[in-house]
Amino acid sequence: MTLHLHGLGHFHPENEISNRFLEELDIGTDNDWIVERVGIRARRTVLPLDYIRQTKNADVRAAAGAALYTNAQLGARAAELAIARAGIDRSRIGMVISGSSAPRVLCPAEAAFVAKELGLEVPAFDLNSACTTFLAQLYQLSLMHPERLPDFVLIVQTETLTSATDYSDRNTAVLFGDGAAAAVISTRIPGRACVRYVNVQSSPAGADKVLITRTGYFAQDGRAVQMFAIKRTREGYERIVEARRDEPEAEAWPLHFVGHQANLRVLEQVCERCGITPERHHANVELHGNTGGASAPSVISMDWEKWRPHDDVAVSVVGGGLTWARAMLRFEGEP
Repeated sequence: MTLHLHGLGHFHPENEISNRFLEELDIGTDNDWIVERVGIRARRTVLPLDYIRQTKNADVRAAAGAALYTNAQLGARAAELAIARAGIDRSRIGMVISGSSAPRVLCPAEAAFVAKELGLEVPAFDLNSACTTFLAQLYQLSLMHPERLPDFVLIVQTETLTSATDYSDRNTAVLFGDGAAAAVISTRIPGRACVRYVNVQSSPAGADKVLITRTGYFAQDGRAVQMFAIKRTREGYERIVEARRDEPEAEAWPLHFVGHQANLRVLEQVCERCGITPERHHANVELHGNTGGASAPSVISMDWEKWRPHDDVAVSVVGGGLTWARAMLRFEGEP
């Protein structure tokens, strides 16, 4: 089944955690150390900078009270942009699906709060697959009966990962930023782009490799996850290249690459091994950090005005679970 993409949106909070700010926390890191290892120079946060400076987020439970935005507020901001770009009235949205690696509430679904922020009275539920959430949501829609879905479905990925970050630990403090992304999807009405080749896979044997416990900090097996990310991201991109060979006309069209925005150095290794040129690689990790499930879709959204007809975008992402997913977006209309 073809999924039609009508609009993409993103939102990042205003407060910026620069490498200089992290240096001043005196946790044994500096700009050169961070840039050399992960290529990140800044990230955005829902937390007040003074709160991080004074507490280093020592009590994860207190972070929600200190935050300037809820997950739902981030998601609604991204959704408003997606709906505006889709050129439809929000009343035409018939379903909301949301997902987050660090939800603010466990019950009800955060999608209900996103829908409430938007003033929508529609079915709302969560579908979370950590950093692969965007593609998992698309994959779920691709498996559903199109005639049973409303004309337009809103999918949202909203992340406040800095609220689950230990700012006394230099290995994780440098990684995360907050943000949200959203997309307006239809199974029947053609839009500016269509979604192709969407697929999601997982290996639950590695479920303990990336964790955020209910009231705890983010934790991961860094080396194992990095090797997994390089292998699966490269594999996903190569599968898309193979699939395009069945369309001879596509050989003349540009193929762009967007990966999970966790580590710029990992993405550079994938590009080198796959022969992806710098002008075909799109990323925002350098200035926004790892924004979890919002990372890849926010990159595509930030370039929304740049995409032209016959631009193919290969999205290959990885996440906790362990999960990996791939999809190709084909732009067919002008912005």
